[in-house]
Amino acid sequence: MVSTPRFRPFSPAWNAALIGVVVSLPVITVVNWLPESESTVGAGMMIFGAFIAGAVAAVRSTDPDAAGLRAGFLGGVLELVIFAVTTGTTAAWPLSRVAFFALAAGAVLCLASLFGLGCGRVGGWVVRAVASRWNPTASTP
Repeated sequence: MVSTPRFRPFSPAWNAALIGVVVSLPVITVVNWLPESESTVGAGMMIFGAFIAGAVAAVRSTDPDAAGLRAGFLGGVLELVIFAVTTGTTAAWPLSRVAFFALAAGAVLCLASLFGLGCGRVGGWVVRAVASRWNPTASTP
């Protein structure tokens, strides 16, 4: 009797996005050490994490745009969680503020995903360009 697995593995785009987000954490730490740096973890995930995710996806022959989009989404979610924990617990929440926060959160997630898409596309492009320089027979779509 064949048993069905309980958990389905992540798609290749999600795997690349998670790798990019985790690998970007040391880069974000180094950037925060720079003088006059006001970067946040979520923004670093949207930039560096999506770039790395796009590069990993291009190496693994998956869609770097999808991996960057997902990494940007994860960075946006983290930024919203950090905002809700730090600022959200100190402010009063009437219904109008809750409605505004829900609308603004949707806009932030859309923009973070699009920003991650662009950075993932650049990361995939860089890997393909470097690979074509090292191996002149490599195909670049």
